[in-house]
Amino acid sequence: MNKKVLQTLEYDKIKLQLHAFLLTPVGRQEADALAPETDIDRINYWLLETADGVLIDRLKGGLPISKLADITPHLKRLNINASLSATELSEVSTVLRNTSTIANFFEQLQDEVIGESLQVLPEQAQNLEILQDVTRQIQIAIDISGRINDEASFELKAIRGKIIGHENAVKHQMQDYTRGKTAQYLSDPIVTIRADRYVLPVKAEYRNQFGGVVHDQSQTGQTLYIEPQAVVELNNKLSELRVKEAVEEQHVLQELSAALAPHTVEIANNVKIIGHFDFINAKSRLAARLDAMQPTVNPNNHVNLQQAWHPLLDKKIAVANDIVLGEDYKAIIITGPNTGGKTITIKTLGLLQLMAQSGLFITTKRPSTVGIFNEVFADIGDEQSIEQSLSTFSSHMANIVSMLDNIDDQTLVIFDELGAGTDPAEGAALAIAILDKVASLGAYVIATTHYPELKLYGYNRPETINASMVFDVETLRPTYQFMMGVPGQSNALAIAKRLGLGEDVIGAATALTNESDQDLNNMIADLVTKRDQVNKEREILELQLKTTDEQATAFEEKQRQLEKDRAQIVLDAKNEANHIVASTKKQAEQLISEIRKERLNAGQQTGQFSEQDLQAKKGQLEKLRQNNSLEKNKVLQRAKRAKALAAGDEILVKSYSQQGTLVKKHSNGQWEVEMGILKMLVDEDDVVKTEATANAQKSKAKQKQRKVVKTKTAGNTVRQTASAKLDLRGVRYEAALSELDRYLDTAVLANLGAVEIIHGKGTGALRKGVTEFLRSDRRVKSFHFASANAGGDGATIAELA
Repeated sequence: MNKKVLQTLEYDKIKLQLHAFLLTPVGRQEADALAPETDIDRINYWLLETADGVLIDRLKGGLPISKLADITPHLKRLNINASLSATELSEVSTVLRNTSTIANFFEQLQDEVIGESLQVLPEQAQNLEILQDVTRQIQIAIDISGRINDEASFELKAIRGKIIGHENAVKHQMQDYTRGKTAQYLSDPIVTIRADRYVLPVKAEYRNQFGGVVHDQSQTGQTLYIEPQAVVELNNKLSELRVKEAVEEQHVLQELSAALAPHTVEIANNVKIIGHFDFINAKSRLAARLDAMQPTVNPNNHVNLQQAWHPLLDKKIAVANDIVLGEDYKAIIITGPNTGGKTITIKTLGLLQLMAQSGLFITTKRPSTVGIFNEVFADIGDEQSIEQSLSTFSSHMANIVSMLDNIDDQTLVIFDELGAGTDPAEGAALAIAILDKVASLGAYVIATTHYPELKLYGYNRPETINASMVFDVETLRPTYQFMMGVPGQSNALAIAKRLGLGEDVIGAATALTNESDQDLNNMIADLVTKRDQVNKEREILELQLKTTDEQATAFEEKQRQLEKDRAQIVLDAKNEANHIVASTKKQAEQLISEIRKERLNAGQQTGQFSEQDLQAKKGQLEKLRQNNSLEKNKVLQRAKRAKALAAGDEILVKSYSQQGTLVKKHSNGQWEVEMGILKMLVDEDDVVKTEATANAQKSKAKQKQRKVVKTKTAGNTVRQTASAKLDLRGVRYEAALSELDRYLDTAVLANLGAVEIIHGKGTGALRKGVTEFLRSDRRVKSFHFASANAGGDGATIAELA
């Protein structure tokens, strides 16, 4: 990418904003080297890095990166077996600690939901080398300020202990001189240090009172800093200990440097990775500051910027516009008044394209698409007056000539006031010729101009469209709104009239203007009026549609609630009915049991009810029970299925007003949703099915129902087979007789001639019950006990009518 366009479109100002967030030398180097890329795979990878950084910044406050010093010179010295100072080792230690912090950070993310949404950064973090032993060794020996700790070695701790003891002894003895009679000989009753020796500030005339050594004097010479003879020996011993301390400290530094030397390659690689993470952190925080979004890269150069604004403008005051180029047309000709926003619009397109190709998010309010251009050329002048000098025109032409030599079908060309600075007729002709040349080379172009001839150019040339900046004639102010498909209207006469210029002058000027220009202006004015009318009608329709949708949603919700309430009422009624039936059944069973006992005791039937009648009455009571389970409650089933969610469903996340796809449901009840390249967790209450998903599920349910009905119908045509033997052993009395009743129905339907009923011998109660039942049943022609070798009176053979 040529450097001139980066300067013209103020690309460096965007890079400068990155530096405010950088904490490492490598991160700053990456920011300085940042430039637009032309390889789509690399661009998409850069954007994925930024997307990961944005997600981490939003949910975790960013990557835990500390401010680092440049340790490259330190590593070079280690490679030649040199020893580092305590400060240098502290700076290396900061890098090692930061390496461990970042590695642990990504390891913890693996156990969280966000870890599943990150796409590229966790893999990069795996390349970090954690040097635990060396890191711990340096942390123990040197603190973050670069001071060697007492725990660096046993010898150093012992020496420093002796130093403290000697210092205390010296201070105690020196303090005695600041009190009592000797204090009168001092300029100040204090103990101070000169040349690393403890001394007293003695008045010059009393220098012989203390003896010892004079180490310094005041500027006036009236005060001498004397080390008394009584503490000279102690100070000498203290100096010796400090020399030993320095030697031991140097020994510690040599050992630590030797421990680091074998790991310089790993440390250098860690520095590079941390610096890259720092750069990603900066990109994500710049995106947050600009409120920028991730673009989609289109390999066919279909640019579609939705509600885009210039990233160097305040979003609160900037006017956002839609800019579309590359799919239906490859050239946009923008016309309109001065200070209307034409230049800032073309700069927005160019700068956002450069940012996207650099892996940066772009300032758009809705998801947008960018292209991939091998070159971007821009000819944008600072002068906005038509009275430009020849030298300015010449420089513009020289710039355009250099562009034409390097343009191809993968180039974006930006012209501002093309052809300005010379005779209007020649300038317009030259502008048209340049645009035709650029079109013949297959390049994409966006140009601004004042020439009315280029308005017709936008209509006559293929793959070319007119555009304009809307100007409010009533307020005489630009609106900065970009309008595609309509050329700019010349407003000079209207503005002059609004400012009070006389009708005679306005009329004379109107008469002098070209009639075709007036027709063109009238056509544009009509187009603008119709566009405004269409926009107003569209807004009204959108409002009505929104209101209708809200009413329909409210009606459907009320309908569902009504069905739910109705189903609940029916369910409550059935529960009440079941309660009554259960109570009645209990009483009936008790009565039947008493009657049966009396009949069995008498050995014959009593009363008017046979055993078969008793079982029939009991069955009628059982039929009164209402099924209140959810499985057979169609209304509640339908309400539950309407809200059921499943992986793969297309849904709408209400809080973001974004469509996505359900991936899976987590144990905490939240759903993982994929929206574009982003994945996030949302509450189930925040998710609703799209209309397409609901319709697809309804259609699938209907097909399944048809299959079930078909299967049931086919199954009914198959004759059921029945066994010729019924075993009632081990079955309770009541249940056995009910089972016998159902079995005889089955046997009769299966056209069985005789059946065997095994009831066992036992106490004989079940055998009597079966005998009584068969005797009164019209489906039984006769019955008798089985033969001795077939069970005897433990089984009954019944011949069916």
